[in-house]
Amino acid sequence: MRNLSRIQIIERSIHRKFRKTLWNPFIAGVKRYELIKENDKIAVCLSGGKDSALLAKLMQELYRHTEVPFELKFLVMDPGYSPEALQTVRETTALLEIPAIYFNSDIFEAVAKLKGAPCYMCARMRRGYLYNFARELGCNKIALGHHFSDVVETVLMGLLYGAQIQTMMPKLHSKNFPGMELIRPLYCVREEDIAAWVRYNQLEFIQCACPLKAEDSKRREIKELLQKLRRDDRYVDDRIFKSVHMVNLDTVIGYKQDGTEHSFLERYP
Repeated sequence: MRNLSRIQIIERSIHRKFRKTLWNPFIAGVKRYELIKENDKIAVCLSGGKDSALLAKLMQELYRHTEVPFELKFLVMDPGYSPEALQTVRETTALLEIPAIYFNSDIFEAVAKLKGAPCYMCARMRRGYLYNFARELGCNKIALGHHFSDVVETVLMGLLYGAQIQTMMPKLHSKNFPGMELIRPLYCVREEDIAAWVRYNQLEFIQCACPLKAEDSKRREIKELLQKLRRDDRYVDDRIFKSVHMVNLDTVIGYKQDGTEHSFLERYP
C-alpha cells in the first residue's frame, strides 16, 4: 500500500474493502436489468457529488475488466455553479482521474425565474441538456447516479404523497430524444455504502450547489420515516425495494399502462 498512488488506493478499495457492498451490487444491477449492451456508447453524467463520482469509477473499472465492448464519455454540466463549487468539481475529477468533458448551461438562472417546484424543473432541464450534449457526442445512453436508497424513497413518496404505486426505473427510453436511453447502474447500491467509501478514501464533494437553496421537504420526510422504521426492522428497505418487483395484479384495483387507466372489472368474471 505504501508504494501505491492515491488513485490506485481509491480504485483498489472498490475491489478489496468494498467489493461486497459496492462492486458486487453494481455488477448485479447491470446484469439483472441488462443496462449495458455490446457497442453501447454511454455518457456518464457527473454532478459533483459522491454518487455520480462513484458511478464514474465503477464504470471505468467495468470498462477495464469486461469482455463486452462499449465506450464511455464522462460529462460535467455547469448549470451555473459558483467559481468555488466548479473548482471543487474540477479538482475532484482530476484526483479521481476521470477525463470529464465540461459544458455550460444557464439552468440555475432560468429556474430562478420560475414559480412552483424548482427542484422538479431543474431536474427535467438538466436531463434535457445532458441528453442533447450526449447525443452530439454520438452516445446512445446516459448514466445517472441514482441508487438503491433513491429507489426506496421514491416508492414511499409515490404511495404516501402521490396516491400511486410507482418507482424509479433502472432504465427507460427518452420520449423527447429518440434513440436515447437513460440507465441507473447504481440501482442496487445503497447510499450508506457509498458514504462509507467516501469516508474511507477521505474524499470531498460538493453538496447542494443550488443558489436557491431549494429543499425537497417531502424526500427529507421520507428519509426520516425510513430511519424510524429501520430501528424496528433493518430489512424494511429490502422489502420496499422487492415490492415493486413483485406487484400482484390479481390484487390490484386499478393500474395505468401506456397512459391508459385499467380496472380489475375489465377481467372480473
